[in-house]
Amino acid sequence: MALRKDFLWGGATAANQCEGGYNKGGRGLANVDVAPIGEDRFPVIAGKKKMFDFDDHHFYPAKEAINMYEHYKEDIALFGEMGFKTYRLSLAWSRIFPLGDEAEPNEEGLQFYENLFKECHKYGIEPLVTITHFDCPMHLVEKYGAWRSREMIGFYENLCNVIFRRYKGLVKYWLTFNEINMILHAPFMGAGLYFEDGENEEQVKYQATHHELVASAIATRIAHEVDPENQVGCMLAAGHNYPYSCKPEDVFAAQEADRENYFFIDVQSRGEYPSYALKKLERKGITLQMEEGDLELLKENTVDFISFSYYSSRVVSTDPKINETTEGNIFASVKNPYLKESEWGWQIDPLGLRVTMNSLYDRYQKPLFIVENGLGAIDEPDENGNIVDDYRIDYLASHLAAMKDAVELDGVDLMGYTSWGCIDLVSAGTGEMEKRYGFIYVDRDNKGNGTLARSKKKSFDWYKKVIATNGEDLSF
Repeated sequence: MALRKDFLWGGATAANQCEGGYNKGGRGLANVDVAPIGEDRFPVIAGKKKMFDFDDHHFYPAKEAINMYEHYKEDIALFGEMGFKTYRLSLAWSRIFPLGDEAEPNEEGLQFYENLFKECHKYGIEPLVTITHFDCPMHLVEKYGAWRSREMIGFYENLCNVIFRRYKGLVKYWLTFNEINMILHAPFMGAGLYFEDGENEEQVKYQATHHELVASAIATRIAHEVDPENQVGCMLAAGHNYPYSCKPEDVFAAQEADRENYFFIDVQSRGEYPSYALKKLERKGITLQMEEGDLELLKENTVDFISFSYYSSRVVSTDPKINETTEGNIFASVKNPYLKESEWGWQIDPLGLRVTMNSLYDRYQKPLFIVENGLGAIDEPDENGNIVDDYRIDYLASHLAAMKDAVELDGVDLMGYTSWGCIDLVSAGTGEMEKRYGFIYVDRDNKGNGTLARSKKKSFDWYKKVIATNGEDLSF
């Protein structure tokens, strides 16, 4: 086996991390806009600190980001020059429905994405569209409590009805929710959930999860009804959990950690709540409020493929003395002594990608799609303004080699690969611009200074060659 001839090579971004234009074209305020850079960021995105609007004491990087709202033609031309077959992007919900609960959409927002999709097709690039990449209109957060409310399903269904019909023939690859399991780890960023004092947070998170899972099934149904050519995927923040030792307790704890994340995809791919999850909810005293027809919806509208992000594996130990953890990641884990790490403390494990791919494919037997993978690093231009990012090329080449092994040696069915942050953008975890992932450098710093000028890094030409050879030439 080798990679498919129609393998979908490309790159990935999210509206809230690159688009900017937060107050342009009729767009409304969203939860992702009000996450500041700095020490308050994590309390805000975790739903622990209430920040429902901007203040004068913080810098909010998503307000402008890299202003792709006004630079998208230039950026897509660069993606076309690299030879992208696909470009993964997301919709800003509040650009289409500024409040979220309107009956009619904002035409200016709809036209923006129509223009963007047509620009992609001009270069032979298939859009891969995430319907909700953490975005939730702030009006829905304040009036309804975001995804804790059953009413959110109807608002999301309205959004889906509009976009599937408007973009029929322009978009055929869709993802319903980005990293749906992030609701457990960064619930305000992931689903607009803010917790009041004394609230049962676990109950709220899992009830909101049920609402998102039902909404995802409805989206899948509508997509297939509107255009049988549509393919709909789920999306998981993935990374296999290793037991720290062969101690049986460590092995079981690692399995439990994996199940916490697989739970969402089990429902979206298999169509029902897994028995281990129902037992866990029962032990926690969590009762999911369901309506008649919910379980049938889930069963009858499973996804066509499994997409996921992979940056690192994780490690689990039951020994309280093993307490050194990784840094800089929402998914903190016990440190793996066998792995190197990035400047942000993310451990680098190419073989872990192959392990993760096999775990997912063995579990679901549906095509996989790697829609995020990359290295966040500080890029320093040399005296000529060039960026020689061999460290990024090395990271990506080693992961692509492991990816190919999973396909060619293990028989995993893989649709495509989109590297994360193909153009520099705002980090979701830290809000930094200087944590760069892209093949394209954007002149902007953590405080919002810079010209926003775009320039190619060394990795630009390397990735162009990788795509041209369908992954056969990874050398540099």
